[in-house]
Formats: sequence, structure tokens, C-alpha cells
Amino acid sequence: MQRILVISPSGEVYDHDNVRWYNYKDTQRSINHYHNIGDAFVFDSSLKLLNYDKLDALEIAKPNLADIDRINAEYDYVFLRGSNYIHKDMNWENAVEVLKRLKIPVIAWGIGAQAPVKGKLELSEQSKTMLRLMADSTTSIGVRGAYSAQILWDLGIKNVRIVGCPTAFRRNKPDLEIKLRPLDQIRTAGITLRREVSGTYARNIEQYLTFHRDMVKEMATRFDVVLMAQGEVEEKKIVFGTPEQREEGIAELKANGWVSKWYLDETMEKLHRERLFYSDVVADYEDLVQQKDLVLGYRLHGNLMALANGTPSVYFTYDSRTVEFAETYQIPSFDVFSGKTFSLEEYWDQSLFDKFNRAYRFMYREMRQFLVENGADTKMVDVMKKPTRAADKTVAIKAA
Repeated sequence: MQRILVISPSGEVYDHDNVRWYNYKDTQRSINHYHNIGDAFVFDSSLKLLNYDKLDALEIAKPNLADIDRINAEYDYVFLRGSNYIHKDMNWENAVEVLKRLKIPVIAWGIGAQAPVKGKLELSEQSKTMLRLMADSTTSIGVRGAYSAQILWDLGIKNVRIVGCPTAFRRNKPDLEIKLRPLDQIRTAGITLRREVSGTYARNIEQYLTFHRDMVKEMATRFDVVLMAQGEVEEKKIVFGTPEQREEGIAELKANGWVSKWYLDETMEKLHRERLFYSDVVADYEDLVQQKDLVLGYRLHGNLMALANGTPSVYFTYDSRTVEFAETYQIPSFDVFSGKTFSLEEYWDQSLFDKFNRAYRFMYREMRQFLVENGADTKMVDVMKKPTRAADKTVAIKAA
């Protein structure tokens, strides 16, 4: 068993390897604070793949540099929770100064790059230094896909392994497969929402939001749907708020020009009032997707949570992150800017999900190899190692 540290934990840990938002029962405390619960999915999933007997956070905002010698002596490694760190606006705070003093490995685990709609991705010198420090401290640096790998390669970082995201493997099932039932037997669906959007990464806001709206409305006519939010303030007010706060959340959505014009019509407002789901507890999302016949939508980790639990999912891609995830795992996906009409029937095809099934098994092995080669004690199964037969065990005992 190991003693480990995490950079950017994104929630409090309970029962050893479960994550929820800080003071999660006091919903009023954070009702006006945006935090993406998808980040907690990744943290929770990471812990479920590791063996450790002590976990602490490595402070990078206001570090005690005098404490680094003790950290080097007491801990086995640090891991950086996978997220979208490689972009032009990333602020690493004082992490560079901390990492320069660390002598234990700093494992970058499933990190990713975000490409702008126009032009080349530009990174700060701080980001370049941070990435090189992590790569130099480990056998490999783990990224979510080919685009992120290329960005690091262009920086001269060659010890890159594509590992996807820990969320895909949170159930630790090396032989997981998605098997489709006939579409006419599908009754319930979860729809992962991403109403907030930036023109920096999604090239046509109107097309993005109108497609989003129409897709949700169509699915609601076909299935018993739940709309799955992931931390936006307005949606949290609708779910957690007092009656006054619920109306305030709706009013704030209507006051947003893009949302009121292209997204929140009368039907969508009704669905948000009656079918919206949000929780500050990762396990609640897992319970939800396990009860659904289908999950589809815009959220990277919400969709991946479903797939990890054997629930079919279709991705709607709109930026480099969503495309990279879909490509890494060969997940059936639809480009919202393609100009085509989405038909669920075209994606309800076992051969498409068999591509995911094959990619999943390959990526499981890659993820395990990444952890092993970087010295992390992992729960992941060595699928390349043949189990010992009972007869062999008997011979071994007798020989001893």
C-alpha cells in the first residue's frame, strides 16, 4: 500500500475512495458557486483504480515550501487529476516552484489539450515548464487522446501514452461490453446537458444551442427522460433552491440572450422544471445511469459514466475535447456542426458499439500499463497474464 498526494482534488473523499462536493448537504452554501461535478467523476474514478493507505492534497495555491522535504520522505507519488489543463488560459499558480523541489514522481493522469476554433494552440511558458517537469519525473505522461499527445510531442515531450480517462474504467471491468437491446424496448433515457458554451471552442453558438434544444425535445417525446446537469448555478437553483430561488434560476436563464433565443422555449422550460437532475455526490450519478436504458448528450464524463456502467451512450461532439474522447474510445458520435439530421436509429447499431468494445479493452490495458510503469499500485487487472490452473497450483504446493 502506498501514500499518495493529489493535485486539484475536486471534492471531499469519504469511505476511502468515494467523492462528493465539500459540505454537500449544505446546498445553500454553494448554490451560487459553479463547480463542474464532472471533475469529481474523474477524481472518484481515479481513486477506485488505486491501492493506497493514505491520501492528501498537494497545495499549489499557497504551498508551504519548507514542507517539501517531508513530502519527499513520506509519500510515494503525486498524481494530477485528469482534466482539460492544456490550453492558453491555464493558471498553474505556484505549481512549478513546488514541482521543482519534489523528488517523487508527479503522474499526469489523463490530461488533455483544448484546441481553439481558429488558429494554433498557444501555451504559456508556465504551462510548457509544468508539462516538462511532470514528464521528466515519470516513465510516461498520460493523455486522453491523439490530439493531446501531438501537442506534447511538438513540445519535445516524447514519453507520452494515450490512456483516455479513468472514468471509463471506474468499475474495473476489463471485459466490459455494451450490448444493445432492440430500440423499441428502450424506455428511459438520461440526457447530459451543456447549455453553457463558448465561441472560443464551439464555432457556431446558434447551431449548437438550437440543435441541443431540438435533440432534448425529440428525446423527451420518445422516452421517459431525465436532464442531467453538472453544476451550472441556474440549474442548481432549479434543483436545490427554495421556490423563490427556483424562479430566480429560470429568470436568469431567460435573461441570457443566447439561451432565451435559441434554447429555453416553453417546452424546454417545462422539462427543466420537471425533469432536471443534479447532485453534488458522484455516486448519485452512477445510481442514475445504472437505471437508464440509454444516456446521450454533450457531457464528456456524464456519458462516460454511463458507458462505464454498461449503459449505451451516444456523444454529440462540438469541440476538440469531445471529438478526442469519441476517437480514443471509438464511441458512436454525432457532429453537431455537420448540418445533418440526427437519427438515433442510425446509431443504434451493434457494430458501432463493438468498435467501442474493442477500443475499451485496448485502452484498459494501456491505462493499467501506464499506472504500473509509473510506480502506482493499481487494482486494475493484468489481462495479459494467464490465470494459473488449479492443477498447476497443486504441483507447486507439492514441490514446495
